[in-house]
Amino acid sequence: MKPSPSAPPPGFEEAGTLRQRARTAGMDPNYWYAVEEVRRIKPGTVQEVVFWKHSIALYRGTDGTFHAIENRCAHRQLKLSIGDVRGCRLVCAYHGWEYGGEDRPAGVPYDGEGRSFPRLALRTYPVKVRYGLVWLFPGDPEKAEQRHIPEIPELEGPDRWPCVPLRFTWSAHHSMVVDNVSDLTHAHLHGLYRPFDGATLTRCETVGDNVHLAYDTRVGRGRVSGLFVDHKRLDTDRMELCYEYPYQRSNTGGEIKHWLFVLPMGERTTRVFFLFCFKSLKIPFLPVRIPRFAMAAVMKISSRLLIAPLLNQDRLALEAEQEGFEKHWDARPVEFNPVIKAFQEVTVRKWREHLARESGNGDAAA
Repeated sequence: MKPSPSAPPPGFEEAGTLRQRARTAGMDPNYWYAVEEVRRIKPGTVQEVVFWKHSIALYRGTDGTFHAIENRCAHRQLKLSIGDVRGCRLVCAYHGWEYGGEDRPAGVPYDGEGRSFPRLALRTYPVKVRYGLVWLFPGDPEKAEQRHIPEIPELEGPDRWPCVPLRFTWSAHHSMVVDNVSDLTHAHLHGLYRPFDGATLTRCETVGDNVHLAYDTRVGRGRVSGLFVDHKRLDTDRMELCYEYPYQRSNTGGEIKHWLFVLPMGERTTRVFFLFCFKSLKIPFLPVRIPRFAMAAVMKISSRLLIAPLLNQDRLALEAEQEGFEKHWDARPVEFNPVIKAFQEVTVRKWREHLARESGNGDAAA
């Protein structure tokens, strides 16, 4: 007799273990989240973005400005993302109702009386552009100016470091992605790429909403990638990382840095944005740095041939982990790296605090 399928994982409130709660938690909406690369949204176009099961229409006016509105027409509830952009207005595909960044229609083509429409409870969202990414604030708009997009001085000014953003959509929970990027004990997965090797955890400290980490590890020792790193000049035997909720970053020798920005779409889908930044790279087999003007081209080639395939290995592992969790969510957690517990504690606490605010019960966040 064929065994019956196991029950689905419990929801956040019903979860019995830290891992179960972390794998069902959302993320606090009162932060700025990267949602797309600027270059992928041309003026006069619209696309759908999703923040934790909430569909949002992100559109770019013909003047280049970005706008975001709840992804439904107030008339018949069609997704506005299937409409089109005219000037700085988003036009519904069905009856042509127009929206101009406010929570009410800006115009209805067949309304000969020119009436003023009442508020129809359509949400609009603050939008900013920075580091080649479009950022959206899905939470309380009054808090948008109190929160700041992470400061990355290496990507500012005339001497900014070369950087090529990479973005993917992975079928895995956002907490798995954060675990993966900061858990350097999975070097076995990456074989010949060897982005890190022989990791020994030397620091794991939670300070407020941040988890600070450090590993003694050999960085950038791949058969090909290692030729471009000046191991004699840089300290590539140590990496410092931080889960700066809801962001993640790392630093090697002050000259190799990366940021990870996750966009939680649902319990099993996450859009991820990686910014890998190198102050300099050297010409293979020579103690000579690659000229700054050539760095951007080298970064584009390495992103396509080295970094993207390496991250694809992470994707395959995470999507398999997601499938395994859904089938065996009640299996006893076995974890040896203490950073995972630290990450999950912050993720769960922040989500619990958000739910308490939403319910109006501040004591529940304690």
